Amino acid sequence: MLNIALDDLESGAVLRLLEAHLKDMYATSPAESVHALDPESLKQPSISFWSATQDNEVLGCIALKELTPSHAEIKSMRTCESARNQGVASQLLQHVLTVASSRKYNKLSLETGSMDFFLPARTLYKKYGFDYCGPFADYSLDPNSVFMERIL
Repeated sequence: MLNIALDDLESGAVLRLLEAHLKDMYATSPAESVHALDPESLKQPSISFWSATQDNEVLGCIALKELTPSHAEIKSMRTCESARNQGVASQLLQHVLTVASSRKYNKLSLETGSMDFFLPARTLYKKYGFDYCGPFADYSLDPNSVFMERIL
């Protein structure tokens, strides 16, 4: 059974997962279009970070950044390669949707890449009711970025 819990970003396994995430982001997007946060930046008070574990193995992670009292952004969603296509990302996303509702957010937004590498992520977000939108918060139009939102 998958266990999703708040994480302090101190374990080696979580840090390796985030390192792989950042490496992929810089390998697939120009540096100026990479909006993934490093572990230290994910420790901001406005950000909640969860890891998903099973049998003491970290399989994925997700973060939620409060932009305003009614609007939050999904950040740093990642599933390790060995756990892809096994429902980990769906469970993480469902968890964040539940948290967002309990926090009374009206809207969830996210930024992801426009390249084929990010198609599975965009497909997952569409499956969970996210629609394409324009830039939000401090983002600006970028051909390498896609913006999505879900009204709660």
